[in-house]
Amino acid sequence: MSTTIADQVVEQVNTASEAIRNISEIHEIDIATTPREVVWQDGKIKLYHFKRESTPVAKTPVLVSYALVNRWEMMDLQPNRSFIRKLLSEGVDVYLIDWGYATRMDRYKTMEDYILGHINDCVDFVRKEHQLDAINLLGVCQGGTFSLIYASLFPQKIKNLITLVTPVEFDIEEGLLFRWAKDMDVDAIVDGFNGVIPGDFLNTGFDLLKPMGKTRKYLNLPTTTRDKGKLMNFLRMEKWVADSPDQAGETYRCFIKEMYQQNKLVNGTFKLGGKLVDLSKINMPVLTIYASGDHIVPPAATKPIHDMVGSKDKELLEFPGGHIGVFVGSRSQKMLTPAIAKWLLKRD
Repeated sequence: MSTTIADQVVEQVNTASEAIRNISEIHEIDIATTPREVVWQDGKIKLYHFKRESTPVAKTPVLVSYALVNRWEMMDLQPNRSFIRKLLSEGVDVYLIDWGYATRMDRYKTMEDYILGHINDCVDFVRKEHQLDAINLLGVCQGGTFSLIYASLFPQKIKNLITLVTPVEFDIEEGLLFRWAKDMDVDAIVDGFNGVIPGDFLNTGFDLLKPMGKTRKYLNLPTTTRDKGKLMNFLRMEKWVADSPDQAGETYRCFIKEMYQQNKLVNGTFKLGGKLVDLSKINMPVLTIYASGDHIVPPAATKPIHDMVGSKDKELLEFPGGHIGVFVGSRSQKMLTPAIAKWLLKRD
């Protein structure tokens, strides 16, 4: 039976009514709801310890180092698909570094400040708190690159290392971001923004990697708003994207120049605090995770970690999804996070 114009009008009115009702019932967009407490702080930098209802199965806690780009809340975006909650439920004790929001006061902060300063301070706090010589470190994206550098300089402090969608090989052609960065005049960008790179500027670049993605997302809004669950997930993601922090200019300048443009980690010429960073000095067990459909950090940028580290106990794990799906996808809950916990517990 064919649909009449009157039927279509009724359907549109019903859709609009459901959308209005669902939106009117939303009073708060809740993200990062897993209970936590600040156990250490240095200015804007906070160290969170996530609360547990039971004693952890793993004796050695894991410290999470997220990227400076975007906010760590992606790992705890919604209660039923929270990377953090799932790790806790699998028996892992979790700490996480919150980098805060960079301002003009932070324009001269360097990679030394973040890695030799903040990461090292947080590692030492957790070591002392648990009376351990070494703890587990889990680095995400750029935070994984930072974690690799840290583990190579302080291998005695890290028991197990996990890198998640982490770039180390920057001389590739697979990702637009890697191709664009090669010709980027990073000095002009940093100086033009007076030493602080706006989060909106970075988000525009990420949107351009898949320009139709945002269009499709908004075209699907009429359908999304009819389902309150889908609407809440949409709003959580939008809230997370809109909360992108600015970047400290000198750290951004160094990361683009010495990683994306000069590929110094792979070439073995990168120095931090005057010390040469040699990834072959990483000797603890290493789990390298890459996402097969990642358009931000393609597999080719991550997989070389497996060969570059000096560890005898090392594993390369493929996640069948994209950069964001690693954290919020159903397969992350069913496959990835349990696999990470199992890997850690086996080496605890």
